[in-house]
Amino acid sequence: MEAKARLIWDFKGPAGERTAEHHLIHLGEFFARESFECHESGSIVQSPMWHSAYVVVDLKDVQALREILKPHRGQRIAEST
Repeated sequence: MEAKARLIWDFKGPAGERTAEHHLIHLGEFFARESFECHESGSIVQSPMWHSAYVVVDLKDVQALREILKPHRGQRIAEST
């Protein structure tokens, strides 16, 4: 199993939820037209005023995707055996 990472974009304020969901649309369009694989995408409610959009990608693609998509943060996902 290949190592994976979660790239995360944070959106705060009263429009945070709608902005995170809209950002997911653009991320979906990006992965549909580019040669990178997205294993999972979604949104997370951190608090009522803080929402996040995320994608799960192969660790080998993270550096290139960081330069293109400029996520706010990322997390390496532990490999399952």
